[in-house]
Parts: sequence; C-alpha cells; structure tokens
Amino acid sequence: MPQLQEPKLIAGNANMPLANAIARRMSMHRGKQVGLVDARVERFNDGEIFVEVFENVRGEDMFILQSTSNPANDNLMELLIMADALRRSSAARVTAVLPYFGYARQDRRTKARTPITAKLVANMLVGTGIERVLTMDLHAAQIQGFFDIPVDNLYASPIFALDIQTTFKKRMDELAIVSPDVGGVARARELAKRINSPLAIVDKRREKPGEIAEMTVIGNVKDKTCLIVDDICDTAGTLCKAAEVLIENGAKEVHSYITHGVLSGPAVERVTNSVMKSLVVTDSIAPTDAVKKAKNIRIVPTAPVFAQAILNIWSGTSVSSLFEADTLSPIYDGTYAAE
Repeated sequence: MPQLQEPKLIAGNANMPLANAIARRMSMHRGKQVGLVDARVERFNDGEIFVEVFENVRGEDMFILQSTSNPANDNLMELLIMADALRRSSAARVTAVLPYFGYARQDRRTKARTPITAKLVANMLVGTGIERVLTMDLHAAQIQGFFDIPVDNLYASPIFALDIQTTFKKRMDELAIVSPDVGGVARARELAKRINSPLAIVDKRREKPGEIAEMTVIGNVKDKTCLIVDDICDTAGTLCKAAEVLIENGAKEVHSYITHGVLSGPAVERVTNSVMKSLVVTDSIAPTDAVKKAKNIRIVPTAPVFAQAILNIWSGTSVSSLFEADTLSPIYDGTYAAE
C-alpha cells in the first residue's frame, strides 16, 4: 500500500543522542530531511511530567523513541504521556521504539506474592493507544506475548557478529562464545552459530539475589579467547566473576558483548579493574561519562538498524530481514563488514 505520509519521530529525554542518530540515518536513507518533531517534555516543580507537541501530527505515522532505562519510572511516564498526547492529537498510528525495555527482568513470579511487572508495563503501553512496539533483545522472548499488539524484537547478535569478524578476524579459530548462565544459552548459541565458534556455559548458583555462591565452567575454554554474551549488564558482579573463572580454567583472554549496558553502581569500576580485556555494549542506553571514559568499554551503534526497522515498519516491509548479516552489512556502511 503506498504511503502518503512520512514517518515522524518524537523523542523523550532518555536517550537523545540515539534519537538524533536514528533521525540522521533515516534522512540518509530517505534522501530528505527527517527530523525529530518539535516538542517539549519537561517536569513541573513537583516532578509531574508535561508534554507539548508543537507540530501538527493529525493522520501521521508516529514513532516515539524512548528507552525505559534509569530513571525507569520517569522515562516510562514520559513515554506514556507522549503516547497519550499523540493519540489525542489524532495521530494515525503510534509506535513505541524502546531500544531498552525496562522491567523486563520481572517477567515471572519467582516466589509467592510478587508481581509480574513486565506484563503490567505491557498493559499500560497498550492502554495508552500504542499500536506497535519495536525493541531490542528482550530479556525473555515470551514477553512479546504479554502484548496484545505486534512486537518487533530486534537482535544485537548480527551486529555483534559483524564486530567480532572485524575485531578478531585473524584469530577466529581461537574464539569460544560463553553464556554467563544457563538461562542465556539460546542467545549465546545464536551468536556462536553466526561466527562458527564453540559454545561454553558458566553455571552459577546464587544463595540470594546479588550474591554468587559458586561458578562452574561447562565446556572447554583452555587456550581460547572467550567472548561472554548476555543481554544486560547491571552491576557487573556476575560478569567480572565469570571472567575470572574462565581465566582460572585456562582461557587466554576474556571479552564481553552485552546488549544493554545498564552499568549501575560500582559496575564501571568493576569492569575497569577486571581481567576482561574489553566490554562491548550497544547505545540502547545512553552511556554515562564514566562509561565513555572507561578504557576497556567500547560502544557499538544501534541507530542504523533501528532507522531501517522504522522505515520497514512504515513501508510495510519485513523487519525480520534485519536479522541476517547480509542485510545488515550494507546498512552499517561496511563499518563491521568482514574483510
């Protein structure tokens, strides 16, 4: 179906650098200027959030760019209020683009009398009139089923695969992909298949949240360059401990590829002082100054894939095509293309 209106972007305050980068990439693909809709998202003295859109959005295909990262509650409320403002302004369709979906770790009841907050957030998003969600590396794939609207879940593994094939191109046969826990095996296996590397697992046992009692390596990592793969790095305690265990088991060196660098509390200091040679994260969460200055933390961009995904949604073409490296390489302009 031909599109009469252009896709329009509006951004909250969670990650303005990424929002601007997505707009620039879309401008390049479209051959015309795609900017962020002129709006203000601000707070009153009592902390209430106020949104005002200064452009006409009637009948427009709107995309709200907003990660629900720290401060999660403020950023979530910004998203909900922006969606309400657009619906009340007669936007034709509202799509929420959440590079990082907060509360995703609360996706099940782990004990009695606890909430499933990921489902609650899904209900809130749908209740505001959002008709589609675009996100990256949900903590659990089944969260897509919490929504009664389409959810497009992009994967960081194709981006990581391109980066790995460039960074480690002369020693690909030395690599081993490592999952830091049993729950992340499917994610690690996906990347291992893409770069044709063996898979290992670090089995951890927790006495209570935030504490790790014991770690065991399943698989052979001796004389391997280990790449730990996970979706979220919060305080980095598990990650740094896993790196130490791998070195103790004979690994030559350890690097990590994490989609969402939450990196709260002592995380940056832990990573900086750890045995890890490097930690690679995406810009799904706006990096702090400490993250930018850390000598062994590197950031890879997600704007190219999000820009193309938004254009594919707008034009009614496939989003799943972006899961393949052959499709992704041209989008990244050869930045991570293997030589």
